[in-house]
Amino acid sequence: MLTRIFPFLAWFKDYNGAKARMDVMAGVTVALVLIPQSMAYAQLAGLPAYYGLYAAFLPPMIASLFGSSMQLATGPVAVVSLMTAASLEPLATAGSEAFIAYAILLTLIVGLFQFLLGVLRLGLVVNFLSHPVVNGFTNAAAIIIATSQLNKIFGVSVDKAEHHYETIMRVVEAAVNFTHWPSVIMGVGAFAIMYGLKKINPKLPYVLAAVAVATLVSWAIGFNHDAKVGLEAIASPAIRQQIVDYNQAMAQVAQLGGHRAGLNKAVMAQESAEGGESLELIRLKQQASLDTAMIEAEKERAHQLRTALRRYLLAAVSGPDEAVVFYEQGQAPAGAPTDGRTWRIKLGEGALDEKAITMIGGGAVVGSIPPGLPAFGVPSVDMGSVLQLLPYAAIISLLGFMEAISIAKAMAAKTGQRLDPNQELIGQGLANMIGCLGKSYPVSGSFSRSAVNLQAGAVTGMSSVVTSLMVVVVLLFMTPLLYHLPQAVLAAVIMMAVVGLINVAGFVHAWKAQWYDGAISVITFIATLAFAPHLDKGIMIGVLLSLGMFLYKSMRPRVAALSMHEDCALRDAEHFGLRQCRHVAVVRFDGPLFFANASFLEDKINERIRQMPKLKHILVVANGINDMDASGEEALSLIVDRVRSAGYDISFSHVKENVLEAMRRTHLLAKIGEDHIYPLAAVAIASIHESAHRGSDEKDCPLVTVCPLDAMREVGGN
Repeated sequence: MLTRIFPFLAWFKDYNGAKARMDVMAGVTVALVLIPQSMAYAQLAGLPAYYGLYAAFLPPMIASLFGSSMQLATGPVAVVSLMTAASLEPLATAGSEAFIAYAILLTLIVGLFQFLLGVLRLGLVVNFLSHPVVNGFTNAAAIIIATSQLNKIFGVSVDKAEHHYETIMRVVEAAVNFTHWPSVIMGVGAFAIMYGLKKINPKLPYVLAAVAVATLVSWAIGFNHDAKVGLEAIASPAIRQQIVDYNQAMAQVAQLGGHRAGLNKAVMAQESAEGGESLELIRLKQQASLDTAMIEAEKERAHQLRTALRRYLLAAVSGPDEAVVFYEQGQAPAGAPTDGRTWRIKLGEGALDEKAITMIGGGAVVGSIPPGLPAFGVPSVDMGSVLQLLPYAAIISLLGFMEAISIAKAMAAKTGQRLDPNQELIGQGLANMIGCLGKSYPVSGSFSRSAVNLQAGAVTGMSSVVTSLMVVVVLLFMTPLLYHLPQAVLAAVIMMAVVGLINVAGFVHAWKAQWYDGAISVITFIATLAFAPHLDKGIMIGVLLSLGMFLYKSMRPRVAALSMHEDCALRDAEHFGLRQCRHVAVVRFDGPLFFANASFLEDKINERIRQMPKLKHILVVANGINDMDASGEEALSLIVDRVRSAGYDISFSHVKENVLEAMRRTHLLAKIGEDHIYPLAAVAIASIHESAHRGSDEKDCPLVTVCPLDAMREVGGN
């Protein structure tokens, strides 16, 4: 009982110093990969880089303590990070305080959802995400993740568009206008180091090596070069006016937003007080709608101004009093010396401080990271926000768990350990629930880090505890060393990680299994790409297609016409090209007989009667009918009545016990007649063949001439 509540107690059975050393080495090795990866994934999620370290602090340890897998490495992962960003961007600006608060609340909801699924033993709910859907979604997500990092590689900044492909077009346009080549070199160089070291030896800490080299080079060459200046330091009147106009547009958005919020509260109060559609309520709603339209117009004006300001390429000229003035390139005074750099105006989503405008003269780096552990606290829970986040949390929970359990199963197959999916759900749920107290965003099991953990010789989950302790050491003592880490290198880390998510063979495999599985996988892939960053739409389309195909197959199961094969087994006559008996129709219904398909069997029986003018007897091979409900029983009863009233006879073989019991309880068995229920098809054919062929000119009936009945009984009689 103790080990069921506290699974980690099982670690210490036969635990010794040798196993402890292996766990420590594996934990340190995973931490060397996790620390840079977590920072990269946090930015993918729309959060400051150091929130990745917060997500790598508590969750790995908690997931290992309460999960069932000994080697599963939990923490920030690419797909869940992308889903987090896609879920929260409609609610708040990426990186803002509101966005961070939503991310922490989302973590709590995801954890609670997973925990409840585990406690209620509902781990099988993950089966709603079929393999073709997950394959299509994962391949699309890999492409979306990789392309989302192009702006950091090129060293440009753009506003996000409604669709991901439109954002990428904006990035390409910005890169054509200006590309920061040192950023490109940093990103490509880091990718080359990681790829090369991984090829040489996958056990090497290739991510850490690339990050360390790039950070040292960045510090040595002064890769980051920002300056803060007043509006008067920009020489161009046109640029100064655009900055003023931009700030006015942002101020107008804020003012209108506050006014609309007040109107929305008034609408709620009016509805609560009077209800219905009073004139005052209509006026308030119209005013709120007008405010929304004006806000959208101001946002569009701000976007146009941001785009224009980002396109300016400036040169810095030092005056006699050492004051720096920024001119558009090519417009500096003749003979005035410049510093040789290309300067740009740094714009985020907010207004610019006209007394301290940030000018970018180099590449982007991680910058300052708050030293020490995160401030612990329970996230603020607002029911309105919870209801908004709940659909996204459900998708992230299922996707994250499916990724984690797939990895855990693959490792369990190698190690031979027992895996409990529901316990794993509890572990992942607690990792997110407790992680949110330490400012974590949603996490899951990582394939790459789990593989590193296994290869490094991890014996128990103690390795993940060591990994968490290593992250604590970094947060307490080593954050200043990460200041000069280039953003382009973090982009390369993400791109390196998602290369392994691309699996073209998965489409081919699904198509070979069933054409419709391949089609669902491809449609999910295309829909996810088309609707990105609204990833929930892509995956929901895939799930609905899978459920629709399941329902269609359930409503129209295969009804095969059987005949005797040379191997003395009754097989599908159409598939094998077999000749059929003219007087006995042998049919097999492949599926449960229930309300959705009961009439379908009747249609198929009637079709056989129309196609066989000399038919005398119908034999239903019922080994495919594993269940039958009231509608199915009623349909079967009607079939028996109609077939016999039309002058034919009908028998059944291979009827399963539960179906036979249902027939007995409803008195259908008495209607059919127990002498018309046969244990084997061979017995049924031997019994009905003579009467069905009385007076027939069919001399070589395939049911008895292809294979003697005695031989058919020896192979099981089908």
